[in-house]
Amino acid sequence: MTTFRFNIAVFAALVAGPVHAIDVPSGIDLYLHEVLFADNAARFRFVAPEIARDLGAFGFNDVADDFAHLCAVHALPALEKADKPVQEIVISISDRVTEFGIGDPEVTQFFEAFAVENATCIWKEF
Repeated sequence: MTTFRFNIAVFAALVAGPVHAIDVPSGIDLYLHEVLFADNAARFRFVAPEIARDLGAFGFNDVADDFAHLCAVHALPALEKADKPVQEIVISISDRVTEFGIGDPEVTQFFEAFAVENATCIWKEF
């Protein structure tokens, strides 16, 4: 599998302007870290320090609605605007910036995957 890292500053300029905090249903402070492309999938990697285990403020259930929101309101329109069609979108939220594919037991990370059909995010159960 070939992974293509899309420079987030370039991607943000293409789709929305400067990198900034994003509003989500949970109300956590969240921003886009990077977007990765591999095969027919796009990974939108977000950072939200408030989900850190040691803070105990927000767990998965608290941010569960954020995933569909991020897919439908941010990822799909960004991909459409950048003319980057994909069949799958993976949304991840970490408590800090991490290197993709490198495990770190200290990091809190949640993720959900969505199939893209008819310009709609459809949740994929693992």
